[in-house]
Amino acid sequence: MRWLLLLLATLTASITQAEEVVLGLSQDRVQITATFDGDEILIFGAVKREAPIPQGDPLQVIIAVAGPSEPLTVYRKAKRFGIWVNTDTVEVDLAPSFYAVATSAPWDQVIKDTEDLRHHISIPRAIRSVGAPMTISDAQSFTDAVIRIRSAADLYQLRENAVQVDQQTLFRTALKMPANLTEGDYATRIFLTRGGDVVAQYDTVINVDKVGLERWLFDLSRNQPLAYGILSLAIAIFAGWGASAIFNILRQGG
Repeated sequence: MRWLLLLLATLTASITQAEEVVLGLSQDRVQITATFDGDEILIFGAVKREAPIPQGDPLQVIIAVAGPSEPLTVYRKAKRFGIWVNTDTVEVDLAPSFYAVATSAPWDQVIKDTEDLRHHISIPRAIRSVGAPMTISDAQSFTDAVIRIRSAADLYQLRENAVQVDQQTLFRTALKMPANLTEGDYATRIFLTRGGDVVAQYDTVINVDKVGLERWLFDLSRNQPLAYGILSLAIAIFAGWGASAIFNILRQGG
């Protein structure tokens, strides 16, 4: 019996190692400028094999891109005496600032729940929330609220059937990066699955950073807040004076 289990384990390992990802990106850096209104990144690749394509379940692909994670404080509001006030608070330990998942088939066909639990691929499992106060019985609703709000802002995306797979060898998809991105490294993971099991994984990074005037203003606000405040005040005064001057000219001309 022991030799049979060993043989099965060896065969499973050989199948897992028989396929690996060779990845390509249309760009591995997103530059945020003063006029940045979003971007689209083409992610494509191929499956490298040392043996013929395995028979049975077809190859599926999952691509997940996660922005820098950060802790969050989530509030629940309720109306008290005609005024909306914060009634409950839950601390979310870590939540990605951006998270997009694209799959080659419907979610329940590409990965098993146990594999999702192991790799933390789905949006809810990408958010780390350890616990909540004992007074709150529906802590999950706070995590759901984060997902709902960020999904509405295109910061969280689940795109089923968005990865095209050709001949179980080539794959590609395009991910939309919204304008309100957080600067940092965006961890990109590609999973190959068969029958819901992960058979290969590839990790890379997409860098998102500010450049040009946007970078200069950002650095100024962090490194020299006094100078940044004076500059902001000067710009506001100049803009107000300019608008007033134009208004006076138009009024005199009329």
